[in-house]
Amino acid sequence: MFIYSFRASTLKFFGIIGVAVATLIALIVFIPGERPQVSPTAFSEEVASYHYDKIKTPEARVDFLAQFGWTVDPTPVEEVEVKIPAEFDKVFAGYNEIQKNQGLDLQKYKNKTVMRYTYLVTNYPDYDGRVLANLLIYRGRVIGGDICTADVHGFIHGFEKQ
Repeated sequence: MFIYSFRASTLKFFGIIGVAVATLIALIVFIPGERPQVSPTAFSEEVASYHYDKIKTPEARVDFLAQFGWTVDPTPVEEVEVKIPAEFDKVFAGYNEIQKNQGLDLQKYKNKTVMRYTYLVTNYPDYDGRVLANLLIYRGRVIGGDICTADVHGFIHGFEKQ
């Protein structure tokens, strides 16, 4: 049986004590003792929760747009298969920025064939022209889309009302 004993020199002992005290002081100074109080009304605003999946029927597509506050003619103006390009040009990259701003991204669907459904929006505020809602759907899930007008000086934006 072996017994080891160590004898700490006075310099090492006070060095370790000094580092421990410095660490304790740093913790006391940098960690606040009182946490800020969050008022109960800070999170009382309703956070919108939208559902992008299980969009397999015409009624589900109309309901999808309704959750953003849009009223549309239930018969699509156009139903067409479109292919998401393998490489995004400048225009399509800009369109994908609109998608990213609404929490979607078409990058994952490059080179895929998707369905585009176009509906006539009947309740767009402060605009007299023809407004369309486009839905890009892949396997029953909305992967992109927009609210737009085909006018020369028109507009395009995501699903949420501007």
